[in-house]
Amino acid sequence: MKIVVIGGGAAAFFFAANAVHFDPSLEIVILEQAKDVLQKVRISGGGRCNVTHACFDPEALVEYYPRGGKELLGPFYAFGPEQTVEWYAQRGVRLKTEEDGRMFPTTDHSKTIIDCLMRATYRGKVELRKRSKVTNIRPIQGGAEGFWVDLLKADSLRADKVLVATGSSKQVWQMLEKLDLAIVSPVPSLFTFQISDPRLQGLAGISLPRAKVCIPDAGLESEGPLLITHKGLSGPAVLKLSAWGARFFYQCNYRADLVVDFCPEMSIKDLRRLRDAAGKKLVGNHQVLNLPRRLCATLLQEAAIDVQQKWASVSNRTIEQMAEALKKATFSIKGQNRFKEEFVTAGGVDLKEIDFSDFSTRRYPNLHLAGEVLNIDAVTGGFNFQAAWTGAFLVAAGISQA
Repeated sequence: MKIVVIGGGAAAFFFAANAVHFDPSLEIVILEQAKDVLQKVRISGGGRCNVTHACFDPEALVEYYPRGGKELLGPFYAFGPEQTVEWYAQRGVRLKTEEDGRMFPTTDHSKTIIDCLMRATYRGKVELRKRSKVTNIRPIQGGAEGFWVDLLKADSLRADKVLVATGSSKQVWQMLEKLDLAIVSPVPSLFTFQISDPRLQGLAGISLPRAKVCIPDAGLESEGPLLITHKGLSGPAVLKLSAWGARFFYQCNYRADLVVDFCPEMSIKDLRRLRDAAGKKLVGNHQVLNLPRRLCATLLQEAAIDVQQKWASVSNRTIEQMAEALKKATFSIKGQNRFKEEFVTAGGVDLKEIDFSDFSTRRYPNLHLAGEVLNIDAVTGGFNFQAAWTGAFLVAAGISQA
């Protein structure tokens, strides 16, 4: 059986590695239009490769997927993070878990993962063709007899089965649309907020371990670490919000009001209690409010609060102003910035087109799709890679049992 894999990323190589393990007689050709493969694996996690996340309960795991969570529940029971960890361990790669649940190779280097995938893949009859641009996929006898895969500068390839694992690709989505597969229009996900505000000026690099951010107009809310950047706000709290609100932000042209609670663990009643407990200390004492010193001073001063007065002299009106400044700080989002190079889109092939037992298309059982070519995306933390590993594994398992 000959299988053509379109794309040279994580899903493509994980499929090939498992397919040749299940059935060494398979002939697999991987087509990558770029000069290098596994580039997203290489740059993930700042070059360390965030392989997966230590969330081993499928019911909890799907909550990290704004799109595709419902459909991935069954696949995650078949092959989830626990199986991913075991898979790499069996091939000599141990993963470690960081405080936030992200899992990396113990070497802290993405090359470890790339080398592992390469070794596992080339144990079988796998041919890699770089700089091979696919221009069309043509069904033979409605796909029942396979497909012709047309290339830009080479002869067409005949395949019994095709796996499309290209990630986000406008051209590939157009090809699939010609096959009458429904495509959900793609929009950016996992981006940071472009904000220009005097309360953030000069504070780039300051981070908070926990903050709450929300978009009142959209009913969106997120919580987690927050980072001030030269261009605005970033960090897991913002990235989660951008993922869940991807289509809202696209529709409003990335302009909206963002409300930030810099002290989610503190209520206005707690501020009143501080007046008694820290009466002799200055209002500007950042340790009292448990905030970074410069951020604390800037927020209070911009709210016209005297930071040199003592807590004992703070009026109820000032307490309310303080609560407004620290817990209901409103910022105007003026645009979005890409999150490093880990670009993710919300959109792709409509999930109604897919049989999730083996990630084949319902219209063409010999055509499989895995990874971000589908309308599946997750928040940052190794979840997008896990969806790729899961889909690729089930494609390989399904083909080997066919």
